[in-house]
Amino acid sequence: MARAKVVYSCTECGHSQPKWAGRCPGCGAWSTLVETIPEVSSSANPRFAGYAGAAGQSQAVPLGEIKAEHVARISTGLAELDRVLGSGLVKGSAVLIGGDPGIGKSTLLLQATAMLSGRIDTLYVTGEESVQQISLRARRMSADCSRVPVLAETALERIAAVAEQKKPEVLVIDSIQTVYTELLNSAPGSVSQVRECAARLVRLAKSHNVALFLVGHVTKEGALAGPRVLEHMVDTVLYFEGEAGSRFRVIRAVKNRFGATGELGVFAMTEGGLKEVKNPSAIFLSRQIDDSAGSAVCVIREGSRPLLIEVQALVDDSPLGNPRRVTVGMENNRLAMLLAVLHRHGGVPLAGQDVFINLVGGVRLAETAGDLAIIAAVLSSLKDRPLPRDWVIFGEIGLTGEVRPVPHGEERLREAAKHGFKRAIVPAANVPKKGIEGMEIVPVRTLQEALASL
Repeated sequence: MARAKVVYSCTECGHSQPKWAGRCPGCGAWSTLVETIPEVSSSANPRFAGYAGAAGQSQAVPLGEIKAEHVARISTGLAELDRVLGSGLVKGSAVLIGGDPGIGKSTLLLQATAMLSGRIDTLYVTGEESVQQISLRARRMSADCSRVPVLAETALERIAAVAEQKKPEVLVIDSIQTVYTELLNSAPGSVSQVRECAARLVRLAKSHNVALFLVGHVTKEGALAGPRVLEHMVDTVLYFEGEAGSRFRVIRAVKNRFGATGELGVFAMTEGGLKEVKNPSAIFLSRQIDDSAGSAVCVIREGSRPLLIEVQALVDDSPLGNPRRVTVGMENNRLAMLLAVLHRHGGVPLAGQDVFINLVGGVRLAETAGDLAIIAAVLSSLKDRPLPRDWVIFGEIGLTGEVRPVPHGEERLREAAKHGFKRAIVPAANVPKKGIEGMEIVPVRTLQEALASL
């Protein structure tokens, strides 16, 4: 069969030409010409006629005339994964999951496929491992993988042919960087191959109402490898993360067309595979017996879930002319701002001290609810006086020294009370009218009031 026509298009200006060149003649940019396939109709290219989009004349329809139908969900059998996906899989959706090598992406999807295979038809396509390696992993896992059909293939055309024959409801591609199409001359994993193969697979999922999982590699910086358009093609983008040397894994959604973003799922890697962590707050709290200075407990919110985390601070005399401000798990500029507010409105100078902030468990603090807990931990380390272990603190600090409320304050307090905390220092606007049984709530309106209560 004759090879399809190939053109080279500039990623900067869109200029196209039949031959590759190091510099784009259109805009003068270097190394921007990538191999692409001109758009053709399905009748002109029968190879992809089976899963090309339905042709026809489109018409604009007012939103008021469209009936909102309930989207049916497919439970994966893993409650933490369902939470991040938005209560389960949606037929015809495409999910891209990325993470560091060895973090457990293949293990997670193999477990989910094993639980789904007993109810619906599935297909697991592996391009990085052989079927024998998949079988060895399945034997180590506690899930029953005997009914999971596995295909070791990297050619897109053969994968599409098997999918047309098997007609699975859930299709897993591990990974998209290993898949290639015979219509392109470039190597698997290149920008053009990843973009073209992902586009064809997403079209296959949409036209055949198949739930598609794509495993993606990540770069050294932690971003998904390949073209940025890959994240725009899919419906959901998940990141699977974990600290080096820790057995806990965190999966979070950064894009979700069928649910909320920012949701968090927690797993523990064991010899029998990934186990769900039903109470993730316990892993983010220190297990020290003795009280130590420089530690404060805060309640943050990840998606719809409140989590208790421990904030640790270390304040020490600096031998440098420019003291260091080091943070792990939060933005460095946020710490600099909080220290300036503490000096201006709290009268606590820290110009000659190094300040180090660490969030226990590898969690990231992306909201402002931890401001008050960070200041409490800094003061505790500076004065070398530990805070009581049954105290919890949260609240946002403004530049004028006011303590501002944070969303879902009552839910945060109830989560803290469930874990045995007896006293809470919170913004006055977050104090519930009926209070929390078994907990003393101290309302504060300004930084001065918070320092006095501490």
